[in-house]
Amino acid sequence: MRVFCQRLVSPLLSYLIMLEEYASVVNSILYRQFLLRRLATKIQFREALREALSEEMRKNEKIFLMGEEVAEYNGAYKVSQGMLDEFGAKRVIDTPIAELGFAGIGVGAAMNGLNPVIEFMTFNFSLVAIDQVINAAAKVLSMSGGHFSCPIVFRGPTGNAGQLGAQHSQNFENWYANCPGLKVVIPSTPYEAKGLLKQAINDPDPVIFMESEVMYGDKGEVPEEEYYIPLGKANVVKEGSDVTIVTFGKMLTRVVMPAVELLNAEGINAEVIDLRTVRPIDYATVIQSVKKTNRMVFVEEAWPLGSIATEVAFKVQKDAFDFLDAPVLRVTCADVPLPYAPTLIAEALPNADKVVKAVKSVLYKEA
Repeated sequence: MRVFCQRLVSPLLSYLIMLEEYASVVNSILYRQFLLRRLATKIQFREALREALSEEMRKNEKIFLMGEEVAEYNGAYKVSQGMLDEFGAKRVIDTPIAELGFAGIGVGAAMNGLNPVIEFMTFNFSLVAIDQVINAAAKVLSMSGGHFSCPIVFRGPTGNAGQLGAQHSQNFENWYANCPGLKVVIPSTPYEAKGLLKQAINDPDPVIFMESEVMYGDKGEVPEEEYYIPLGKANVVKEGSDVTIVTFGKMLTRVVMPAVELLNAEGINAEVIDLRTVRPIDYATVIQSVKKTNRMVFVEEAWPLGSIATEVAFKVQKDAFDFLDAPVLRVTCADVPLPYAPTLIAEALPNADKVVKAVKSVLYKEA
């Protein structure tokens, strides 16, 4: 009888142990997902960038930060605050006001096995270094037949940031996105900033990482647990059924989402897509959305000619033409050098009311 009971109970115990182990694995996965969602603190955009830089520099001694005022002054926008104390002057390096020079040093270092992060105080100043970015970093892999790579990140603010005048208020994402060999990233929130920058630092290709001076103080939830966001994958911020609104960077939080609230009040359900990267562009996510909503409005801070909006609109009409119930519309900066006067700046740039008007137009509703 004892033997019979042992033979009966033993498989049952084994089965129960197996179920317990399976439940443990499942619970571990769910718990990890729970932690990633819940164990998050609100930090500033600049702090998210600092965490990304510091975490990667602790793991890889080949990574260094170079630029104007990044060390002793803790960064023009305090992104690198405290990093000189932690990593020392050999890895957090102040430079003269000579973008061409320190960009070239970065490119040479990357070609020789290091992983530089080059900070431009503004991408308006990157024009001084454009030969190193376009003719060296972007082309070395192709021109060397794959013998040399250039794992470098060029980062800093782009676009309007108040009364800075026409020379300091330009958007360069579409300029750099036009160049094969580069990847171009524009985060919209602290969460995106950290995950995308960590990924960019580990990318084998040169990456243009564009921020905004007006976003450095923005706060948002960032998980305490390590995470990465893949380049080239858009984010569906909000699902909807009436119209697809595509955007990136600060236009998401400052223009599109306020417009969405106004549209919601009128019963218009918009789907919102944050591209995250504008080279490569996640066309598949955009087209899938347009096939559902049958309408698209693109919101971009840059000038209209040669814009990212233009490129995406072409792709949509090519691959989803039969699904469109209205022409694709763009909301962009006016086609003029950005003025200095606040009233004229407001008139030139996209805003929530302009987005609402465009959405109503593609829906054939009175604006």
